[in-house]
Parts: sequence; C-alpha cells; structure tokens
Amino acid sequence: MATWLGQVVAWFVIGAVTIGLFLGVLVPRVAGATPYTVLTGSMRPSLPPGTLVVVKPIDVVDIRTGDVITYQLESGQAPVVTHRVTSVRHDLTGATTLVTKGDANDVPDADAVMPVQIRGRVWYSVPYLGRVNQVLDDGQRQMAVYLIAGGLLMYAGWMFTTAVRDRRRTTPADAKD
Repeated sequence: MATWLGQVVAWFVIGAVTIGLFLGVLVPRVAGATPYTVLTGSMRPSLPPGTLVVVKPIDVVDIRTGDVITYQLESGQAPVVTHRVTSVRHDLTGATTLVTKGDANDVPDADAVMPVQIRGRVWYSVPYLGRVNQVLDDGQRQMAVYLIAGGLLMYAGWMFTTAVRDRRRTTPADAKD
C-alpha cells in the first residue's frame, strides 16, 4: 500500500511540476509572451496576488474595453501594472489613450495609458505560480528548469530500467500462473 501511495504522490508531483513549467516557462517563450507576477490585490478576485499572468504583445487598435492589459507605469521604466481597460479614448489628433482600473479599486487609475507604455494583453493566468516566479531570478529559473527536466528524465529512466529488469525476472512458467 505504501509503495502504491508513494507512486501516486510521485506522479502527482511530477505532473504538477511539468504543468507548471509548461505554462510558466515553455509556452510563453514559444509564443513570444512574457510572464509577470501580480503583486497587489488591485485585481482581486480575478487575479489575486501571487498569480502568474502571461502577457502577449498587442497593437493598441486591438485593445477593447474589458481587456486586461499590462503596462509600464512610466514609459521605458521596468515597473508594470496589470489592470482592466475601462475605456478607450481618442483625442482630436487621433492619438489613443486607455483608461484602466483594478477590479478591486473604486476609482480609475489617475493617469491615462499611452500606447508606448503597453506591454500586452493578458493571454492567460495561473494562480499561485507567480509566487515561484517572484522568488527566483532569471538565472535561477533557468537552472530550475534544467534540474527538474534532468530529474524527470532520470526518474523516467529508472522506471524504464526497473520495468525491463522485472520483465526479465518473470519466466514463461511464472506468466502461466
């Protein structure tokens, strides 16, 4: 019973880690998206703190009211915010600005968002995975991917080896019983 329970737990952990790596690292890299971590409660309940949001670049003309976007607080600066677009405005010169608001906030953000500040629209989110993303820097994340992938390959090799060994131990006479 303990061996069976141990295997179930091991496969559960392997599956969870694999899905986490797939959603948090592989898919964003392949799709040209960027993962970010929600740090505050301004987007509760849909995006609580610790949620990993994966953001795909988007042209400002494709952004609609209701979209959740990630944008720089100041153009060219690293800090970003992920909020919902409450309105899209066009001035007399044809320039577009966006009014945003966190779902948990009572009032819209004070400053309108200019197209140059937009990092992209939220493509998907994974609760809690952002906490891991926040703890590790880029080099540590890359090393974790290699270590986990190596560990999974070693585990698969061990499972294959033990299965072959067990099969060889079984004789044709044992198979009839």
